[in-house]
Amino acid sequence: MLPLSLLNAAQNKPMLVELKNGETFNGHLVNCDNFMNITLREVYQTNTDGDRFWKLKECYIRGSTIKYLRVPDTLLDTVKDEQNRAREAGRSSRGSAGGNRGRGALTRGGRGTRGGLARGGRGGRGRGA
Repeated sequence: MLPLSLLNAAQNKPMLVELKNGETFNGHLVNCDNFMNITLREVYQTNTDGDRFWKLKECYIRGSTIKYLRVPDTLLDTVKDEQNRAREAGRSSRGSAGGNRGRGALTRGGRGTRGGLARGGRGGRGRGA
């Protein structure tokens, strides 16, 4: 499971974020990007010692400062199930309709042999035929 796919599925869900310096943020995920920068709303920030608290309406956290994220366990199960379903759907649709479409298969519009040898030979049109 990729962390970014998990984060995208966690939007509007509660989560705990601990930074490398020890501060923690509890809030609901609003947004995340490919660098794992996240925006939280309704946030409770705790200092490194755990003795001071702040309530923030919204905060932005740079991804490179994050030590770990904690999301609800039910979300993990949901994302795993969705990925398994998508994987199965991809497998079932692959081999059925296409048939023999690999390299060298006869297809419309491709480069054909036009009555001569396929490659290299001097059977068809071309120089010195």
